[in-house]
Amino acid sequence: MTDDPRNRPNPSNGALGPDSGPERELDIELAIVTMRFDAHDAAALHGILSKYVVLTRMVPGCRNVDLCSSVTVEGRLLIIQKWDDAAAQQAHFDSDVMVEMARACEGLLSSPPDIDLWDGLSAHDLR
Repeated sequence: MTDDPRNRPNPSNGALGPDSGPERELDIELAIVTMRFDAHDAAALHGILSKYVVLTRMVPGCRNVDLCSSVTVEGRLLIIQKWDDAAAQQAHFDSDVMVEMARACEGLLSSPPDIDLWDGLSAHDLR
């Protein structure tokens, strides 16, 4: 059997597999979190957040975590997380991994982090 692209599921026409179609509503839930940090010591913060990202990627329910550095604001770092659902995200925020990261940031930030919870309107899971 060849891997002919014409035989693959095509999300643009609703062909997501045998259980798809107009009669089946896709139940897609995704919780997205952003955490923006402004640092006095960006190098130290980068090390702390890098460790946090690695540990968070291993947490059940975590789909992805990215660490970004601003090109327009010196010392600004951004974490973007994607979770299976709000319950997985909340469990992580109550976890030792999150608490350890927050404590390690003490004294490094110029202001409290800006944390926001987002609903993934255009996120589609095509598993």
